[in-house]
Amino acid sequence: MALGLARLGSKLNLDNINPRLLKAQYAMRGRLVLRAEELQKQLKAGKTLPFKSIISCNLGNPHAVGQKALTYPSQVLSLLVNSQLLNPENLEVIKKIYPSDVIERAQRYLKGIPGGIGAYTGTKGLQMIRDEVAQFLEKRDGFEANTDNIFLTAGASQGVAFWLNTILRSPYDTLLVPRPQYPLYAATITLNGASYTSYDLDEPTGWSVQLRDIQRAYNQAESEGKRVRGLTLINPGNPTGQVLDRKNMEELVMFCHEHSIVLMADEVYQANYYNPDRPFISFKKVIGEMGPKYKNGVELVSFHSCSKGFLGECGKRGGFFEAVNIDEAVMNQVYKMGSINLCSNVIGQVLVGLMVNPPKPGEPSYEVYKKEQTAQLKSLASKAKKLVDAFNKLDGFSCQQAAGAMYAYPSINIPPKAVAAAKEAHMAPDEFYCANLLEQTGVVVVPGAGVGQKDGTYHFRTTFLPSETEIDDMVSRIKVFHKDFVQRFK
Repeated sequence: MALGLARLGSKLNLDNINPRLLKAQYAMRGRLVLRAEELQKQLKAGKTLPFKSIISCNLGNPHAVGQKALTYPSQVLSLLVNSQLLNPENLEVIKKIYPSDVIERAQRYLKGIPGGIGAYTGTKGLQMIRDEVAQFLEKRDGFEANTDNIFLTAGASQGVAFWLNTILRSPYDTLLVPRPQYPLYAATITLNGASYTSYDLDEPTGWSVQLRDIQRAYNQAESEGKRVRGLTLINPGNPTGQVLDRKNMEELVMFCHEHSIVLMADEVYQANYYNPDRPFISFKKVIGEMGPKYKNGVELVSFHSCSKGFLGECGKRGGFFEAVNIDEAVMNQVYKMGSINLCSNVIGQVLVGLMVNPPKPGEPSYEVYKKEQTAQLKSLASKAKKLVDAFNKLDGFSCQQAAGAMYAYPSINIPPKAVAAAKEAHMAPDEFYCANLLEQTGVVVVPGAGVGQKDGTYHFRTTFLPSETEIDDMVSRIKVFHKDFVQRFK
């Protein structure tokens, strides 16, 4: 007994903390990123390295690599944070600095936020913001949106976690997730003690989602004695940049209906599509237009965020989800889960309102807002094409065009001797490649092993968020490195 008590009282170590935490992985902030931070410190300290700067392409974190915040939302938020500026004695001065629609928007929000932005809101978030979200969804999709089923969350990630906690009950429950995938899903599922089953995206056809691969994953899960509870679809895709077409989406909707599983639509990149022939279409719109059988029968949860698109406001943690055709009793349990967290960041909630309800034509802020929006999206489209085209000119590289999102996911040929060297270093071959790339060039990317890939293939995920000049510099560094790497392990 005394020995048992001593064990219970021992200091925390890797043998006595939650084993699920040890098992969970999140490659976007893995050991390569930690090493990049060390190298950054060395550069700042004046140490001579083979490169003069770190180029961070591991995270979809636009402002961290130089993207400027849009003027309109920044102005409204500044008045909300320092609401004394809207006091009568200050208004005349403020009117000389801020456009009238900014002042009116801030005043309206303050009137509808009891206690101001420093107070808790209701669990689902501010009613007036959820009303704006509902109007946005109705305009986007052409179908009614119920504000009772809209929750404002700390980015899309919190909403995803809520629903994974809700639908996955045990190791025998599984979620179908894409391979490659954004590792939020794998990590959160692992922490929950449940499981996921991967379906492969089809690289030769631009990383499309093939129904045959979904069915194969479903059959595999059932053969292992698991119950498939949901299907995750990331559209536009992360890390692959594909944008689904309507016919494909209809097939996936029918699959979910046939098997009575929840369709989890990660649509946070819906503003990021670069091919006018392949625009973003929401799953809610597709389901609604397929007729009453699907409109009233398919369980759908869709997610959106302020972190991506052209806002890029990752740090303000604004997002939302809409639940459709989910039983009211289940929604009450999701509400309870949200209540445990009290509410999401109120600044993030307001930013959601500003995202879904921007300035309208004729309002004072509209022209500047539209100009900034257009410039951001045009720059992303230009950099996406530039980066992918550059990759496809390198020997041993192959990269599908990024039709959307913020990432390219090139396939790379790694020489057998490099594969052997990686094994000796206890690293996956593409992690070994990316580690060498970092040490020799300062370019930080995410190995394909961290986001999933077919066996025997090697990739890395990179953003195309840095400036045009940095993208050129990055390509030059990778070109020189790759030639040297292949020569070294020839």
